Amino acid sequence: MTGLDRSSTIDVVGVGADGWAGLSPTSRDAVESADVLFGSERQLDAVPGTAARRIAWPTPMLPALAGLLDEHAGARRCVLASGDPMFHGIGVTLTRLLGADALRVLPHPSSASLACARLGWALHDVEVVSLVNRPIETVLPALAHRRRVLVLAENESTAAELATLLLRRGLGSSAMSVLEQLGGPRERVRALPVTDWVDARDVDSLSVVALEVRGNTVSRAPGLDDALYVGDGQLTKREVRALTLSALAPSPGERLWDVGGGSGSIAIEWMRTHPACSAIAFERVDSRSATIRTNAVALGVPSLVVRGAAPDSFVGAPEPDAVFVGGGATQPGVMDACWDALPEGGRLVANAVTAESESLLLQWYQRHGGLLRRLQVHRGEPLGGFTGWRPQMPVTQWSVAKNEKETA
Repeated sequence: MTGLDRSSTIDVVGVGADGWAGLSPTSRDAVESADVLFGSERQLDAVPGTAARRIAWPTPMLPALAGLLDEHAGARRCVLASGDPMFHGIGVTLTRLLGADALRVLPHPSSASLACARLGWALHDVEVVSLVNRPIETVLPALAHRRRVLVLAENESTAAELATLLLRRGLGSSAMSVLEQLGGPRERVRALPVTDWVDARDVDSLSVVALEVRGNTVSRAPGLDDALYVGDGQLTKREVRALTLSALAPSPGERLWDVGGGSGSIAIEWMRTHPACSAIAFERVDSRSATIRTNAVALGVPSLVVRGAAPDSFVGAPEPDAVFVGGGATQPGVMDACWDALPEGGRLVANAVTAESESLLLQWYQRHGGLLRRLQVHRGEPLGGFTGWRPQMPVTQWSVAKNEKETA
């Protein structure tokens, strides 16, 4: 930031539970020299009185953020944040809104750093999940046997809700600690059995929950047990599902369109591969849309978006990195709309189980190239006193990247 015009730069100062005493001289100077201070009531109360005008964030904050900052353009502005502003904090939002060059970020140690320091954990080897403004089930994909997880609490009830979730999932033998007001004079660290946290009512809202997970958990690898899904039978079976996810090749931060969502299994397992992956499921049957939402919550991706029938519901949807067509391929306009929605380099995978849809995929393969294959799984089942092979319906799968050389 050398040479940056401070009059137009917004200072973003991280404040810990230790308040003013924990700030560096540079952070104190940013607060004391500001004409306008923004922050929550708690953050504003944590710094001493100055000549600056103090503005507490309204609720909701995000819609008003840009307008409030613009209103005071030309003044020296300072935004107070909790801990490290770039760690699940307002610094991330401001960077997205204004760009990094418009900010000078002065971080305080994050709650995750402080928690690991107290516990003796290696921060780089710990998964951190924020439950701020997120359903409790968001933590589920991170729960793996013998793994350490830090959970940023939403409020004073988070620890009890998390303990209840662990017990419901058979993970009651996990080690659970709650770290409150880290770095401040009221800091408290408690390690208790999971069952003891269910009725805990004296937990501070400014807390982090530390878990050492023990028990049988659901893998993040594609191809989950079919029994984990509820629905009316419209489900891509686990073996084909694993191959389909392999063909879709999700990368962190990418978005999938799951067209003809059925039970939502492809979109759900896409999202479970990495917390930054997102998906939209398009489903024309209302009861199946409800089923997708139920399965998404149960498997830890409650942020999965469900829309109506394709292709009408494509309007206004954010651009996909990949599209999966699991149903409705023969509906007029669906395949064309899916192809048109893909950016250059985007991937499309379509599965077909009927002769009509298989014929359609053959036409698309002839036109655009890619990979066409037929998949069939045989499962061993009891046959009298012996074991026989029972075949599942064969699946024709076409996969292609939009930048592949067309063959027609």
